[in-house]
Amino acid sequence: MKLSRPVSWFLLAFGVWSWFIWITFVKNLVKDGSGLAFDDAGDPTAYFWVHLALAVTSFLLGTAIGVIGFRGVRALRRETAVPASETSGT
Repeated sequence: MKLSRPVSWFLLAFGVWSWFIWITFVKNLVKDGSGLAFDDAGDPTAYFWVHLALAVTSFLLGTAIGVIGFRGVRALRRETAVPASETSGT
């Protein structure tokens, strides 16, 4: 399957966005002081574990999507490059 240039760049940008958003989310989740993520004893609550699982899953899916986009961009760049054997006229 061949991806178009805009689709490849979109997928790559989505992967980068996922890294930024979900890593930031987990940092904020760990620093949560509202009492949702940690109980009074400092132990993680179900809220913490569910949101951590969602963040890790989204991070992994975003990484996979970004890799697909990167491979698409790389394939398009190879395709547009003219091989030396074609320019020599032989």
